[in-house]
Amino acid sequence: MTRRVKEILSWYGSDNPGTLANLARLMNTGRLKGTGKFVILPVDQGFEHGPARSFAPNPAGYDPRYHIELAIESGCNAYAAPLGFIEAVARDYAGEIPLILKLNNSDSMLATKDPASAVTSCVEAAVRLGCGAIGYTIYPGSNLRNEMYEALAQLTEEAKNAGLVVVVWSYPRGSSLSKDGETAIDISAYAAQVGCQLGAHIVKVKPSTAYIEQAEAKKVYEKCQIPISTLVERTKHVIDSSFGGRRIVIFSGGPAKGTAEVLDEIRGLAEGGAFGSIVGRNSFQRSKADGIALLHQIQDIFKAAK
Repeated sequence: MTRRVKEILSWYGSDNPGTLANLARLMNTGRLKGTGKFVILPVDQGFEHGPARSFAPNPAGYDPRYHIELAIESGCNAYAAPLGFIEAVARDYAGEIPLILKLNNSDSMLATKDPASAVTSCVEAAVRLGCGAIGYTIYPGSNLRNEMYEALAQLTEEAKNAGLVVVVWSYPRGSSLSKDGETAIDISAYAAQVGCQLGAHIVKVKPSTAYIEQAEAKKVYEKCQIPISTLVERTKHVIDSSFGGRRIVIFSGGPAKGTAEVLDEIRGLAEGGAFGSIVGRNSFQRSKADGIALLHQIQDIFKAAK
């Protein structure tokens, strides 16, 4: 085990050996093993956005086996998906890559200003399927956030008792936030802090913009002259806001976009100290060869970062 992996594990001293072993396995799998960096393939988009929107650009993706094979062949640290996709592949690919079972999901058939995902699976299913981690989405800013926080608190306790890692998707959204506010730097940093405070081992947030949503926060950013003009600076601030960088924070890949745009964003995240990225549509909506090539380029950028 590398010195960096040991250092990161030391940040989670309250966890039991089973959880630490699963966290170590995440860091010792794939092309980034031993570096403490992560590139994870998530495929919850079929549930969240619908099958055609998610898989029609590359029809091979309708088959759940395609995605786990993409994750394995590209050397990702882990594969994350809802219950159905994990059940479809867990037996045939047992032990080949760490699995993250997404325990809550929402669909896009009902538009709402205050989202709240439904709990769609459980810790017992994650253990049954051989997963090393659970995933859960919260929407800070939603009027229903308290229910999500309370459900996550219970699931986190159960997962840690079962020796599993907890990965939290912390996505600000709701009637109390403007559209620009969903990725504002003050809100993104706040969302990362909330995920850490709720006990997550790994927090996933979106790359932020230089916009500041909250008036009271803006006063502090200006008074303290917190640098936020570049993606590198904003990423560093989000990492600092996550227990001074002593929690693993990774960033979403977002909607499908061109290769150059993806890699430019990854360079900014990596230079800012991000622990990695979770890349879905930008990889699986390409052909397998192109998806693997892109994931390798992303991994190489994080591997080269200090």
